[in-house]
Amino acid sequence: MSPRYVGAIDQGTTSTRFMVFDHDGAEVSRHQLEHEQILPRAGWVEHDATEIWAHTQECVREALASAELTHADLAAVGVTNQRETTVVWDRRTGEPYTNAIVWQDTRTAELAAEADEKHGDLICERSGLPPAAYFAGGKLAWILQNVDGVREAADAGHALFGTTDTWLLWWLTGGPDGGLHLTDVTNASRTMLMDLQTLQWDDELCDIFDVPRSMLPEIRSSSEVYGHTLKDGPFGGEVALAGDLGDQHAALVGQVCFEPGQLKNTYGTGNFLVLNTGTEIVRSQHGLITTLGYKFGDAPAVYALEGSIAVTGSAVQWLRDQLGVIDSAADTEGLAGSVEDTGGVCFVPAFSGLFAPHWRPDARGAIVGLSRFNTVAHIARAALEAICYQSKDVVDAMIADADLDLQVLRVDGGVTANDLCMQIQADVLGTTVSRPVVTETTALGAAYAAGLAVGFWSDTDELVANWQESKQWVPDWDDEQRAAGHAQWTKAVERTYGWVE
Repeated sequence: MSPRYVGAIDQGTTSTRFMVFDHDGAEVSRHQLEHEQILPRAGWVEHDATEIWAHTQECVREALASAELTHADLAAVGVTNQRETTVVWDRRTGEPYTNAIVWQDTRTAELAAEADEKHGDLICERSGLPPAAYFAGGKLAWILQNVDGVREAADAGHALFGTTDTWLLWWLTGGPDGGLHLTDVTNASRTMLMDLQTLQWDDELCDIFDVPRSMLPEIRSSSEVYGHTLKDGPFGGEVALAGDLGDQHAALVGQVCFEPGQLKNTYGTGNFLVLNTGTEIVRSQHGLITTLGYKFGDAPAVYALEGSIAVTGSAVQWLRDQLGVIDSAADTEGLAGSVEDTGGVCFVPAFSGLFAPHWRPDARGAIVGLSRFNTVAHIARAALEAICYQSKDVVDAMIADADLDLQVLRVDGGVTANDLCMQIQADVLGTTVSRPVVTETTALGAAYAAGLAVGFWSDTDELVANWQESKQWVPDWDDEQRAAGHAQWTKAVERTYGWVE
């Protein structure tokens, strides 16, 4: 009997999970584990890469066992991952030289500013990225400069670099005993080291950041058979590893945004809006990132404009973990819904500076407009509005860059379970918001890429046929209300500038 399912490893910022999907794109099984968020000092965010690998193995085993499946039931496995998070390890032992530096980490802001001053135009033209602490190349440069022994190990050919997809693929295919050292074009496009046109590492960019080419993984397409899992690995047998996409690119595929002009917004730890621009490289004039959308096998690469927002869902986590005003993220909707508006409060969660379209690493979070009248309910509602207004700023930039006539915004991710937040999003944008039946589109996109590579799905038309709408939200606000709300938000954003010199 032919395998009936495709698996996806979804290695995210706060957790790792393994999911199994059937031919209709429906979820069959999952197992998920959170990992520790290591915060050594203000602005630093780290993960233990060995913990992530251990959790990946456990998630695979538990998800298969709970559905009474084995490796033989899987046609292929795809991997998707938190992008930019940087791992450097010893190829001889598999031991990381230091904790992974997470995409939210701002320790490389000074390094990025120096690169911008000296080489900003070249970096942006060649890689599509403005020099910023967000991207992996600067994090790798910081490790080479600041972690004892890494530069020497790199010069000797012992040190390997990768984002978490590369780390997991290396272990899944053998680790120190011949593991494959590779990544795909979408993850490589987030390093400031890859040429957008050639889809290869660029010597001049590597020289700017003083990164040895020997550390870098081979760049492959997002959908092809890279290798197979080990018989004694977590799958218990050989399965084709055939898909690899950064998480937001995977969500674009999972939302089946295969036509130029289609746009999705993923609501997770941060928010990430990605607009398909087709095979054309569109250079942003309004603070967006030019990046890869995906590349399926030998087909031409599909490009995208992206607006990355650092803190959205994690602002709700902050209310829970640091302030203790809610017991769970789900409580936010009831608390925020207990008041009609924010009572004049604006919350700008610029904990890691502001990403697109502002690019202000000197910004820090602020809650403004407080009076004795306000309660935690107003702050909770302001947190939801912050998610939506940050998204609006990016949508407005996309409309300006791509002459976009936005009819509907496709949404996915955990925050989309919050009906109040999604209604606010529709009101703020003045646009219908649509959520699919399967909201775990990141994992689904990785599964789709893997399945296409092995013929489990014949073409993207089959994937489009799988997409179904679960719910939509239609705007209630009038234009005057929308303009007033955004003007208040813009004033609050400007007050966050300049807190870090």
